[in-house]
Amino acid sequence: MPEIKNGVILVGHGGVPTDFPPQLLSKLKRLEGERRKAGKPATEEELKLDQKLRNWPRSPESDPYQAGFLSLADHLRERLQNVTLAIAYNEFCAPTLETAAKGLIDSGVNHITVVPTMMTPGGSHSEIEIPEALDHLKSSYPKVEFRYAWPFDLGKIAELLLEQIHSGFQRNQSS
Repeated sequence: MPEIKNGVILVGHGGVPTDFPPQLLSKLKRLEGERRKAGKPATEEELKLDQKLRNWPRSPESDPYQAGFLSLADHLRERLQNVTLAIAYNEFCAPTLETAAKGLIDSGVNHITVVPTMMTPGGSHSEIEIPEALDHLKSSYPKVEFRYAWPFDLGKIAELLLEQIHSGFQRNQSS
């Protein structure tokens, strides 16, 4: 039996950098909408635009979402023991969940837990897209165990938010 090597993929939404050409974003969104309405696969043009956006050079100024997400990943990485952390995005940024999983698998990880940053139920990314991607990964890598750490316990999320609320009250009172 092979040694268990754990990995985690933290999945964020992704953001559009402020300096990405708006006409290209509009075209990409139009193509996506047409494809979804027709129920067809993505065209080559749509895939090229998606890759252009995902691989657009970014900085904390042009993509503050990515900067914050990477900071969160660094905080999580510090707390994980003997676990390799990778990041992925649902849209707008690279890498995709599939690319992040392949990177972990190529490094020898054979147990992967996927955790989204989307915390509440009702979102298409966490309820539909990530599970579909995981189904595809499970069939592509049958020797790798994939787990999905979702849905979140909303009571625990409420406690986290309550802690932040109390912290905010304390900061306001000391100002």
